[in-house]
Amino acid sequence: MSSMADQQRIHPVPDVEAPPQTSPTVPLVPQGTSKSDDQSYPPFHRTYPPMNSKPPKKRSRCCKCLCWTLSLLLLLILILGITVGILFLVFRPKLPKYSIDRLQISQFDLNSMDSSLSATFNVTITARNPNERIGIYYEGGSHLSAWYTETKLCQGSMPKFYQGHRNTTMLVLPLSGQIQNGTGLIMAVQEQQQRTGNIPLRLRVSQPVRVKLGKLKLMKVKFSVRCGLVVDALSANNAVTIQSSSCKFRLSL
Repeated sequence: MSSMADQQRIHPVPDVEAPPQTSPTVPLVPQGTSKSDDQSYPPFHRTYPPMNSKPPKKRSRCCKCLCWTLSLLLLLILILGITVGILFLVFRPKLPKYSIDRLQISQFDLNSMDSSLSATFNVTITARNPNERIGIYYEGGSHLSAWYTETKLCQGSMPKFYQGHRNTTMLVLPLSGQIQNGTGLIMAVQEQQQRTGNIPLRLRVSQPVRVKLGKLKLMKVKFSVRCGLVVDALSANNAVTIQSSSCKFRLSL
């Protein structure tokens, strides 16, 4: 009987059609919210400008002001260049030319009382204006001097006059001066003459002028002339021969 009861004992059989049991899990989305609301955003960082930085508006104004200034300067330079070019094409300016044609020595004597040297020269200068439409006003305040090496022998000035178009003017200019301790100078001049047979001299001219373009009279400017000449002797009341001479012109505002 016991064996019969064991055979009739019913053992539980799992239900194949029932869904498998799963362990409860925590919901991924909180209640009352949807999945679309659950989005991750990057952390927000607020940036502040540096304490010492200038406002961009002020910097922009400075840049605009600088650009306008440079543009105006370039425009003025362009207008000035065009004006100078037009004047050059219309008037065709040429530099004046100068030459030393003659030198007379009236006095070149040593004073026995104080050993000073008195010098008096008469220099003949020829000024040529080769321009056809430009005149030159020679103003007052000029300075003319004659030099031997680094010693100034005598000085004078040029007269005021107007030199017209294509004009040649000859000027006889008196120069006078006195040199202290002239004994050494006389000895140096005599030694130079005996050694080389000639004496080099230099003539310096500083002259304020005003240029006339047609009927327009420009502002006053200065020019300088540097002349080098070689003579055969430096003695009073004797004929002095100019062996060579050359002059250079330079304009300065």
